[in-house]
Amino acid sequence: METDAQGCAASWWDMVLRNLRSFPHSCSMLGRKIASLYNSFTSKPLKEHIFPPLMNTLIFLNFFKAPFLVDLKKPELKIPHTVNLYIRVEPAVILGVWHTVPSCRGEDAKGKDRGWYEAALRDGNPIIVYLHGSAEHRAAPHRLELVKMLSDGGFHVLSVDYRGYGDSTGEPTEEGLTADAVCVYEWTKARSGNTPVCLWGHSLGTGVATNAAKVLEEKGFPVDAIILEAPFTNIWVASINYPLLKIYRKLPGFLRALMDALRKDKIVFPNDENVKFLSSPLLILHGEDDNTVPLEFGKKLYEIAHNAYRNKERVKMVIFPPGFQHNFLCRNPTLLNTVRDFLSEQWA
Repeated sequence: METDAQGCAASWWDMVLRNLRSFPHSCSMLGRKIASLYNSFTSKPLKEHIFPPLMNTLIFLNFFKAPFLVDLKKPELKIPHTVNLYIRVEPAVILGVWHTVPSCRGEDAKGKDRGWYEAALRDGNPIIVYLHGSAEHRAAPHRLELVKMLSDGGFHVLSVDYRGYGDSTGEPTEEGLTADAVCVYEWTKARSGNTPVCLWGHSLGTGVATNAAKVLEEKGFPVDAIILEAPFTNIWVASINYPLLKIYRKLPGFLRALMDALRKDKIVFPNDENVKFLSSPLLILHGEDDNTVPLEFGKKLYEIAHNAYRNKERVKMVIFPPGFQHNFLCRNPTLLNTVRDFLSEQWA
């Protein structure tokens, strides 16, 4: 017993001595690491450390995961005849999606699983892949209002949370959000048979929609239709007119720092360039009293698209009277017929 105790004590002291001998080496490594980080930090102006992450945060606002305390796995608590599903875009990126079937199929949908919902995509009712704006997630009240209106109007709606939003994994980037939209569109087309699929983007989602549509156009598979609700021309113009940033425009160097930050983050969302390459039916919707993305941006985008499209009948813009601002065009009683009539005409 005494021999065993002595052996244990000797082993313990050996371990202590080894650790003490390695301590200077560990301190040296830590010192080099700190020095490297310090040099990296001091080699750039302070604005380069602040502005890119700040702009990334302000553009995507994905940290604001309202409404809070919502179980995204249980959409039926928020909206009827809806199922939650997940679509893998990349090994580390899985998107949360709500699929709401048309209200006319509500009774059929009761108690059904994801397999039934997937099969329902072939039922001939048109499908909308909804790409929301910045902040919040697929259970935001104004988004649910739109989805309910579309469902009542006979549409399937797939409400997508991009990477980093809601319960979707990953971190948002422009390239990443574009890949998400392309993946969900292709996933839907693979299950929809001959049923047409429309990309509907709102606000920031308009940039995601035209980016995705351009990628699909270049692949030789133009999307069946595109609806842009409250679109901007590009994120640079949208940013300098954004209410939170507008008050800082007169500060010396602010606009240059803003532009540099967007360039460094590779955030462009160039709707004005993308529409020049599209051939899909394109409907632009905008409210007169939209103070977040002013109407003039939607008008400018329509002008660019109308000039670029060979078939002018494929491009249309509808302006809604005051009262609906940025998020509530769905409350206008004419919106549903506007959308349905446009798509019916284009898909006839």
